[in-house]
Amino acid sequence: MSQEEFPRPQQAPHRPSYTEPDGRPASPAPPLPSQHEARAAAPPPSRPRIAALDVIRGFALCGILLANVKPIAHMVDAVPVTQAVVTKGQGGEEWPGLFVDQRFFPIFSLLFGVGFSLLLDSASRSVARPRVLLLRRLLALLAIGLVHMFLLWRGDILTIYAVVGLVVLLPSTWLPRWAVAGLAAILIVLPPILGSNGVPLVPGLFLLGSALTRYGVIAGIERATWGPVALFLVFVAGAVAAAWLQIEASADDTHFNPWFGVAGLLTAGTYVCGVLLLLKTPLRSLLQRIFAPLGRMALTNYLTATLLVLLTASLIGGSPDSWTSATVVPIAGGILAVQWLWSTLWLRSYRQGPLEWLWRWATWARRPPLR
Repeated sequence: MSQEEFPRPQQAPHRPSYTEPDGRPASPAPPLPSQHEARAAAPPPSRPRIAALDVIRGFALCGILLANVKPIAHMVDAVPVTQAVVTKGQGGEEWPGLFVDQRFFPIFSLLFGVGFSLLLDSASRSVARPRVLLLRRLLALLAIGLVHMFLLWRGDILTIYAVVGLVVLLPSTWLPRWAVAGLAAILIVLPPILGSNGVPLVPGLFLLGSALTRYGVIAGIERATWGPVALFLVFVAGAVAAAWLQIEASADDTHFNPWFGVAGLLTAGTYVCGVLLLLKTPLRSLLQRIFAPLGRMALTNYLTATLLVLLTASLIGGSPDSWTSATVVPIAGGILAVQWLWSTLWLRSYRQGPLEWLWRWATWARRPPLR
């Protein structure tokens, strides 16, 4: 047997010795960071933005403000979306109850679940304990929501989002995606059956957004064509039927209209699919210029809208109950115009809105770049 057939004894790696100029042994070099430490020290990931999500979020923000102008100005004690009533909209008019009220908050709730799962996916490749990062994010949102609720408007939705995120969305990250999708279906269908609208739908919508992300639907949303077309037709047919039933039920003057929430969900689906289809037309660049800046600074714009509505209401005076669409629409339009200009100019110099930046700072527990 030759020498090469015998296993070579393992030798300790050679460590060169170094000395200082005065002859003293040099201090040993610091050890290389472990894989765990390297992941923990990794900078926040930079994921390419999905333009369609920014546009849809900005579009939803416009509708939410339109629905919230009177409740904010009136400083009601209850959260508007939890009011289990079906009226003829604002000021006795039909169209807000058919096209605005509870038609946009489902979109915002769905997108919250989408964003949560996108962040989990990115954080899983950058930090050792991504769920701790998500926990900090939800706790920071809870703090923001509580300040907004107690200082400005009791109808704040951020507090509800944070609590539902802590109780439902964060624990769901340990479940397989098929279980998340199944729970989403149950929690979306159950509230209308039990006679509830609004906030009870939030857990299911959160989970639906998470499931769509985990199944790769969101990643391919820009490429999909026939899916949005088919869903748009289904949602339109369902929304028209549900809206007709909503009108018929509201004629009975009952306290609760079971079709209000159903029509809201179907109309929200129609809006989302409609926007996705329009983004595949020459109108894409126009839609991006109008809605994307609002969507990229959604948190900042949602909170500052409360201040602007309260300021406007104090200047107008009188009871908001007497406001019709002729008052509400110009107020919402004026505020959105100011926010669009502010968002567009801000994003030319900075990566994200000021409150989004602070929220990201709290999420990652270190200061992110702003420019």
